[in-house]
Amino acid sequence: MSALAAETAAVDPFHIRKYFEPLRVADACDALDGIGYFNIGLVSQDLRPLWTGMKFWGVAYTLRCVPANKPMWKLETTEDIVNAHGVWFGKMGNAAAHMGKEIKPGHVVVTDVGGAENVGFWGSENSLGVIQAGGVGIVTNGACRDTGEVILQKTPIVAKRHERTIIPGRIEAVETQTTIGIGGAQVRPGDIVGCDEDGLVVVPIEVAREVALHARAVLVADMVKRRDKYDRLGMTRDETVDVEAVDKYYADLQAQG
Repeated sequence: MSALAAETAAVDPFHIRKYFEPLRVADACDALDGIGYFNIGLVSQDLRPLWTGMKFWGVAYTLRCVPANKPMWKLETTEDIVNAHGVWFGKMGNAAAHMGKEIKPGHVVVTDVGGAENVGFWGSENSLGVIQAGGVGIVTNGACRDTGEVILQKTPIVAKRHERTIIPGRIEAVETQTTIGIGGAQVRPGDIVGCDEDGLVVVPIEVAREVALHARAVLVADMVKRRDKYDRLGMTRDETVDVEAVDKYYADLQAQG
């Protein structure tokens, strides 16, 4: 067993991700800095949430793609055009075909498109399959299409750009659950991936427990200071300064074992 596999098995990333749920990405970044992991896990700001208010913490499920090196052939019937993806995958194969059966509640599908940025691998329909399987987010260093519907659905997708075109003849899925690079950060199966308005961070699973502990303290300290300023300014308290709710969340989580 590799060191990563042993560490992942020891901490159970699907359990440890729960300790990140109340946290801001900034809290995790502060904690990473604090343990000497400067700039590690920071994903380029070129990759942005497609809609305002998106937030998730999840366990990385990785998907590696490459540009297609064969063109799509002419389709003769309307039926085939409608089913173009099925036609393409039927002949070319699809390394991601089993992905829907492997995604667990709490997974984030992180997709490296290998430079194939002129195609929306993720769109409004196939992304819902990830959510249906229990996934909490999708990240890609490529494009998303059907963007208006994705925003309307509030499907949690982070992408580099918007696009119009489809998969056949443009991109191939070649491998899942392997180490990839995305936005300047390394992502491995089992790493913790976080997203909010500030951007994305990847927390290596080896230090995830420690990062969560320190990040919680950073968050609570900030909430206490901000709540004091709220009161001094006559501002109405909101959930972002509700220290008691955060304390209760962690107490309940600890009680669950």
